[in-house]
Amino acid sequence: MSTPRLNAAVIGCGGHAQGHFRMIAEEPRLRLAGVCDLDPERLARAVEEHGPVPGFQDYRRLLDEVELDVVHVVTMPGHLLPIVLEVLDRGLHVSVEKSPGMTSEETRQMAEAEAASKGRAIVSLNRRYFPEVLAVRRLVQERGGAVHVAATYNKPLIRIGTPDVPGSPDPLICDAIHHVDLIRWLAGQGMTAARPVAVHGEVADGGRATDHRHNAVVRFDTGAIGVLMSHYGVGFRIQRAEVHADDLSAYLELTRGRQVELYTAADAGEGMTRGEPVTDELDLEPVGGSDFDEVRHFTDCILEDRQPWSTLEDAVLTMRLCEAIRTGHRGPLS
Repeated sequence: MSTPRLNAAVIGCGGHAQGHFRMIAEEPRLRLAGVCDLDPERLARAVEEHGPVPGFQDYRRLLDEVELDVVHVVTMPGHLLPIVLEVLDRGLHVSVEKSPGMTSEETRQMAEAEAASKGRAIVSLNRRYFPEVLAVRRLVQERGGAVHVAATYNKPLIRIGTPDVPGSPDPLICDAIHHVDLIRWLAGQGMTAARPVAVHGEVADGGRATDHRHNAVVRFDTGAIGVLMSHYGVGFRIQRAEVHADDLSAYLELTRGRQVELYTAADAGEGMTRGEPVTDELDLEPVGGSDFDEVRHFTDCILEDRQPWSTLEDAVLTMRLCEAIRTGHRGPLS
C-alpha cells in the first residue's frame, strides 16, 4: 500500500519558517505544494530553495489556486488571526506559529473557529515535541508525576515587542512562551499539560525598551509547583529546565542542542535515600525516536483523525499564564 501524501503550504517565509520547511521535507507523507510571503525577495528565495513550487504574495490566492490539506502559518503573531481564521473556514488543517496571536483573546477566537471547522489545528510549541523532553516526561510520570518544575529563558536585548518588529507582542508572550508552556507540559499527566490554578509573579523591567525581567511561582492542578525565570537585556541566550518527581531529578540543557542529566535516589537505610547519577543513555525510541517532531505528530493526527497535544484550546491557557506572569499577577487564576 502506498504512503498517503498530504499537500502542505507555508505562509510566511522568514526565519521561523525554515524549520517548518525542513520538517515538511523530512516527512514522507507531506508534499510542499505552495509558499506565500509578502516580501518578494524572501518569497523568491523560498521558491528557489524549496521548489519547484508555486509562490504567492497573497495568501488568499494560494488558498484559491492550490489544492491543499494542511497550511503552516509562520508569520509574526500580529498577522496570524485573519489568516488562521480563513484557513479554518475553508476546512483545512493548520499549524499555527507561536505565539498564537497577540493575546489570549485572539487565541480563543482561533480555537472557536477550529471548533466550527472540519480542519484540525496545532500550535507550534515545539518544546513539547523534543524527544528528550518526551523521554524525561515519561520517566517522571512513571514515578507518579512531577512535584516541581522550573525553566529559565534568558536573552540579551532583542527587538521583539518594539516598533521595529510590527505585529510582535512583548518578549515573554512572543518568545519565552516556549518555556512558560514547557513547565505546563512537564507538570502534566498523560498527554495533557497541567492547568495553572494560581501564580505569584514579580516583574522588574529595566530602563531599555525590552529589559523585561520576570520571576514567577505557579501552582498547577496536578499538585506540581512551577518556577519560571525569564530575563531580557542580560548577558547571553540561556535556555534550561528541570523537573523533579519522587526519587528522580532531570536537568535539561536546551541552550545549544539538547543534553539531559538524570539522577535517581535509592534506599540508604534509616528512612534516608542516596542520590546517584544515571549513566545509561536516555531511551528515545518509546517516544518516537530522535527524529520525532511536531510536524510528524500533526501528520499522524490528521491521518488518524485525532487531536494533537498542543491544541488552540489548550494554548489559551498558556497565553493566559503568560499574560498573568507579565502583569505580575498574584493569586488564583480563573
